[in-house]
Amino acid sequence: MKFIKTQISKLLILLLSVLFSGAVIAQNVSYKNSTLPIDVRVKDLLSRLTLEEKVSLMGYRSKAVPRLNIPAYNWWNEGLHGVARAGEATVFPQAIGMAATFNPDLLQQVADAISTEARAKYNLSTAQNKHLMYMGLSFWSPNINIFRDPRWGRGQETYGEDPFLTSRMGTAYVKGMQGNDPLHLKVSATAKHFVAHSGPEATRDEFNAVVDEKDLRDTYLYAFHHLVDNGVESVMTAYNRVNGQPNSISSSYLNQILIKEWGFKGHVVTDCGALDDVFLRHKTLKTGVETAAAAIKAGINLDCSAILQDDVLAAVNQKLLTVKEVDASLTKVLRTEFKLGFYDDPQQSKFYNYGADSISNAAHIALARKVAQQSMVLLKNKNQLLPLKKSMYSAITVLGTNAASLDAMVGSYHGVSSKMVDFVSGITAAVGVDTRVEYDLGSSYTDTTHFGGIWAASNSDVTVAVVGLSPVLEGEAGDAFLSQTGGDKANLSLPDGNIAFMKALRKGNPAKPIIAVITAGSDVDVAAIEPYADAVILAWYPGQQGGNALADLLFGKISPSGHLPLTFYRSTNDLPAYNSYAMKGRTYRYYGGPVQYPFGFGLSYTTFDYTWKNMPQKQYAANETITFSINVKNTGKMDADEVVQAYIEYPNLERMPIKELKGFKRISVNQGGEQIAEIKIPVSELQKWDLQKHQFQLYKGEYKLMIGSDSATPKLNASFKL
Repeated sequence: MKFIKTQISKLLILLLSVLFSGAVIAQNVSYKNSTLPIDVRVKDLLSRLTLEEKVSLMGYRSKAVPRLNIPAYNWWNEGLHGVARAGEATVFPQAIGMAATFNPDLLQQVADAISTEARAKYNLSTAQNKHLMYMGLSFWSPNINIFRDPRWGRGQETYGEDPFLTSRMGTAYVKGMQGNDPLHLKVSATAKHFVAHSGPEATRDEFNAVVDEKDLRDTYLYAFHHLVDNGVESVMTAYNRVNGQPNSISSSYLNQILIKEWGFKGHVVTDCGALDDVFLRHKTLKTGVETAAAAIKAGINLDCSAILQDDVLAAVNQKLLTVKEVDASLTKVLRTEFKLGFYDDPQQSKFYNYGADSISNAAHIALARKVAQQSMVLLKNKNQLLPLKKSMYSAITVLGTNAASLDAMVGSYHGVSSKMVDFVSGITAAVGVDTRVEYDLGSSYTDTTHFGGIWAASNSDVTVAVVGLSPVLEGEAGDAFLSQTGGDKANLSLPDGNIAFMKALRKGNPAKPIIAVITAGSDVDVAAIEPYADAVILAWYPGQQGGNALADLLFGKISPSGHLPLTFYRSTNDLPAYNSYAMKGRTYRYYGGPVQYPFGFGLSYTTFDYTWKNMPQKQYAANETITFSINVKNTGKMDADEVVQAYIEYPNLERMPIKELKGFKRISVNQGGEQIAEIKIPVSELQKWDLQKHQFQLYKGEYKLMIGSDSATPKLNASFKL
């Protein structure tokens, strides 16, 4: 018995020593050593993974590798205008509304707040050993596609129709999300959807966008290039084909342009199910195995489906891929993981202490209110009805389909909040208990004969009618389930019930003031209701503080300062065919006809005078920067923000834009005061793609600089030569 006990003791000692030595090795392996360069750590981890394990990490539902203590991870996460689909979070205005602020600095603050909430959610969930979808650190935002046609339902997710504005707003978002340390990401951001993608929604999985090289380079690729130059960690490919090539297996666009020409170092992820589309709908390849091989060779690193996880091993066995190619592909995914701190001690992260108090706190709510204030666009203000003086209005009626609609507040790809303030609530809180406020739904979207609230409005001093669209009428295929065109809009019309309601409201109240508030994520036919309203405000989908922000505008707490990031056409009859990706006749850059409201338009409660402080030079060389400054004087009756916009008119050469935004500056100007807006435009920004030379070209000739508060009415002009 003594001999047996001795042997058992020896075995226990041996086992403990093996376990202890294994623990020591685990602590000292290179991929766990945070002091080593990332490339060294990635190489070490790769050497320890089997081929099967490597393949298991190439899908968005990344599988656990227990022997290396690697937990499962779900890459899918959305943060377009707040952490989405993950419980309580601050809901900021939809992206198109944030673009209307023309304020990249503010958007960077928003993105910083979003990434803080993301880190907090990640900390809280992983502390409980939960590895949940939408609770990770890899975000598939921003959407920097060009909103080329207002019929596209997902245009609300973008920063509008202009490549320059999109690039600057997108870059600000990326910087706020990722932080300023290139080796330690706060979260990873993703520029999507590469490359030419903006509808149609209903056929996006099989659609072929035909785009010539000039439109591709001058319009569709511009913002992507700018975000790559500014360090975006990830790029997502689009569902559609471009010139016959499915985006997710396009070596021409991914490998040649994105990776080799631009030097993109991050990882490329497919849109969800895009690889399935290649062989099931585009049918450019026959099988998932062929598709997996083509995707890896083109530059795909991560798959938002299961094609890579299911078929890469077979592709290697069939000699369609090599292990070296698999390693090279996975390396880029692992680099992102290391930069996010997945293989480091969590307590060493500077974001470790973010917790519940970092989510939807007072500072973030105040920020949401500020962004919503700056996003709303005043389109009409007859006889300076606005701002309202509270003392003059003791009874207010708030009505309309979207007056208390949660959908109309949050837009698409949204989070949820227990602190949502709709338009009725915001107005009620602003006026206090001594003012009578009534609410009525007023109408449905479709009924053109039955209305509520008309009599109530006749007993009020002023009526606020909130009408317009919602994300179930315009949005992504499948989500916008009331859209008759698969998520897109068939035309620019407001709902029939809204138009008939506004007519009835005016008929029942011919002499009392009516303020129309429109919710939408795109261009709509404002003219259909404009005659029946004394003032019109475009509120977009304004997020959780939309009600308070609207009240702030109505009662003059702030002056409206939002400007349209897209052209408001009169009708789709003014547009080319929806499925055409040629830019001719589209957006303010290439359409010169009459419009409802021009790109950059937005009224204020005050007025501004512009004078030159420093004019541009008369001539510039290719390596110089066009620098000028404007004195902006507030000549009205209240403090306000102004957005100074600088447009370039090019020499009269074939296929040049009519004009093009190349600089802007938001400034705050006190009543009676002045501020200086300085704008710098590198001459290199004026180069355009030459179809014959297949390269960018800076064309000699005379250029015109136009300064104003929208694209149509310049207040100052200057000419220069290159």
